[in-house]
Amino acid sequence: MSNKKDKIKIQYTQPWITELEIQYASDAAANGWGDQCYEYITRFEEAFKAHLGVKYAIATSSCTGALHMGMHALQIGAGDEVIMADTNWIATVAPIVHLGAIPVFIDILPDSWCLDPQQVEDAISKKTKAIVAVHLYGNLCNMDEILAIGDRYGIPVIEDAAEAIGSIYRGKRAGSMGRFGAFSFHGTKTITTGEGGMFVTNDDDMYEQVLTLSNHGRARGEKKQFWPEIIGYKYKMSNIQAAIGLAQIQRIELLVNTKKEIFKAYEKELKFLPITMNPEPAGCKNGYWMPTVVVLDDIRFNRENLLKLCTANDIDMRVFFWPLSLALMDKARFLTPQENKFSNKISKRAFNLPSPYSISSEQIHLISQLIIQSIIR
Repeated sequence: MSNKKDKIKIQYTQPWITELEIQYASDAAANGWGDQCYEYITRFEEAFKAHLGVKYAIATSSCTGALHMGMHALQIGAGDEVIMADTNWIATVAPIVHLGAIPVFIDILPDSWCLDPQQVEDAISKKTKAIVAVHLYGNLCNMDEILAIGDRYGIPVIEDAAEAIGSIYRGKRAGSMGRFGAFSFHGTKTITTGEGGMFVTNDDDMYEQVLTLSNHGRARGEKKQFWPEIIGYKYKMSNIQAAIGLAQIQRIELLVNTKKEIFKAYEKELKFLPITMNPEPAGCKNGYWMPTVVVLDDIRFNRENLLKLCTANDIDMRVFFWPLSLALMDKARFLTPQENKFSNKISKRAFNLPSPYSISSEQIHLISQLIIQSIIR
């Protein structure tokens, strides 16, 4: 093995930027001003909604901002309850709390790591204002059941597809099925604009509301200059960011297929281990944003030892998301269930595999060998 100073660090994820992204960004930087200041934003929105098969798309500064505006448009406010899975990143819950509402954390399914539909229904109360379906790590929620529950009780379903571009549920792309969907283009995601997000919907009224909210409350078609209709937000994406995003969405099939190839390479290396990995149910397609391993319950396993071993080899490996109810249980405004057993259990026995686009088969083999060493002793 080479000396540490000669090693190249393996990042947990990294974008794939080509001359096309550089060309578009350079053009936006040189010419995207004045009358052209929204050109790449408009082109990116048009390309994204065409890819997703939705009527409307609004480029935003983050997925969190897209969720915030969409929830505002649904009139979620003080005292309302919003149901979501306990296993998630804090970005999903932040807009709920900012609006004064209460997140209700429910357990995940052991196979998909996403919302348990039965617990969704059990958690519904008179105060329930929305259900947030997060497609975790590219895995898909059971949208048929969750949408049916929403229809049955008249509760809108929100899709947080931050990690799921490229994932398809029975012919429909993740993010296109709920009342609205939200995507992330953070530098770690399958496609990136550095920082950024996208709000999507098929609802005419919701589109107009969010469009107004995204522009400091100035409604489209308002003839009085600088006249705000309501107090809105400033969650816009820049033209230069959108230029990079346009190039990325034009390359989306290559990017998603490469993510799948990385996942399959890991799956082949680790196939004999007592583990589970990202599922791909019949009729669905996983976008495989983040290849993830869950070590089976009856196997002795110390994840911290594996992480230390990876650090010693300049490998950046991530832990699985912690339960939000565990991290936030001291906050009185949060509701927590008595026991979310799968959310609590999986957080200690799972980890994300490094998956930058530039990862080599040799690096995948090295990482796999360290995992094997940690599980089989």
